[in-house]
Amino acid sequence: MSSVSEIPAIRSRKLEITYNIPISKTKKFWDELREGKIYATKCKKCGRLYFPPVADCGECYSSEVEWVELSGEGELLTFTHIIVRPTSFQDQQPYTVAIAQLKEGVKALAWLTDVKKKDIKIGMRVKLVPKVFEDGRVAYEFKPAEKKE
Repeated sequence: MSSVSEIPAIRSRKLEITYNIPISKTKKFWDELREGKIYATKCKKCGRLYFPPVADCGECYSSEVEWVELSGEGELLTFTHIIVRPTSFQDQQPYTVAIAQLKEGVKALAWLTDVKKKDIKIGMRVKLVPKVFEDGRVAYEFKPAEKKE
């Protein structure tokens, strides 16, 4: 039986990459997220709705898009629990990533929080909500939707 050390290899150093992504055309999304609102873009030419927002339509290639506020209400389509985390998430506890179909028709991918693993069910109602981190970064996540009585 061979061990890992017998395999010809060169040990590499840890590589961390930080990307600076220009957001001038989608800045409204980030600004509104910070204010507690979730926005998508809708192509004025073909009507396709995009989340996360895009500056140009991938369907008809038009650059004429308008902003549409989303309710954030959706239904859970699928999820997975991440135990073995990527290097950039090593400081995080294991977490759940989910995809939900939002009421407006777009699918969204985000972390699912504030729910026990055993209580997550396909078809459950979720809400996509903004999240502001202590360092000022913004993101969005799913939370279980409030039950209507």
